[in-house]
Amino acid sequence: MRTVVVTGAARGIGAATARCLSEKGWAVVLVDVPDGDTGGYPTADSGDLEAVAASCVAPHLVVEADVRSPQALAEAVAAGVGRFGSLDAAVATAGVVVGGVPVWELSDRQWEVNIDTNLTGVFNLARAAIPHLLASHKPRSGRFVAVASAAGHRGLPLLGAYVAAKHGVLGLVRSLALDLRGTGVTANAIAPGSTDTVALSESARIYDMESPDEFGVRVPIERLIQPAEIASSVAWLLSEDAAAVTGACIDIDGGMTA
Repeated sequence: MRTVVVTGAARGIGAATARCLSEKGWAVVLVDVPDGDTGGYPTADSGDLEAVAASCVAPHLVVEADVRSPQALAEAVAAGVGRFGSLDAAVATAGVVVGGVPVWELSDRQWEVNIDTNLTGVFNLARAAIPHLLASHKPRSGRFVAVASAAGHRGLPLLGAYVAAKHGVLGLVRSLALDLRGTGVTANAIAPGSTDTVALSESARIYDMESPDEFGVRVPIERLIQPAEIASSVAWLLSEDAAAVTGACIDIDGGMTA
């Protein structure tokens, strides 16, 4: 049985990814932090994380850990390896949307929450997980996937710190892929567009929209993307079919960046 660590697993894309991989037979280490720091909108709680775990059909482990803490993530990964014997993949989905002001009015806290969660959280997972992926016997087939955003390709008003973090995720993953040259371990990113999550609802609030559905009508598919659609693409990147894909960013944005 293959083992994967998924951060941000309590809801949204992370929850959908945990469920999807469990259905495909992966042992899943579900990582999230209850009552996290988002700067305002409601965060997931322990009940959300336990509910996702209860929906997993394969063996799983719940670990409450903050991706901003290198030690906490290292311990979470170690707990998964201790329970299941090895690590085959890591998926970084934890993220927040904090903004609502132009760049020059961003507070230190708004900047730090975005960068520390959305970018440093990916870095911390890579540092914790990659050594375990490299510890497997050759030929290796480890996988590292980070969820970036369509905002990693463009600028967005009133979300400068978030945009900066997501651009950083793409650069980090591309460099990681080069560092992993010849190891058999791949590193890739996924850039979702407007996905039906709590974070998108916060974006809609920032832009004074009546409903997040307004984002959907602006893209060629004329609807919001569902978290399960992102999860399916993550599952493909973790599969043997994607063995030749590394250093890539898969855009799942309904045509937003076309």
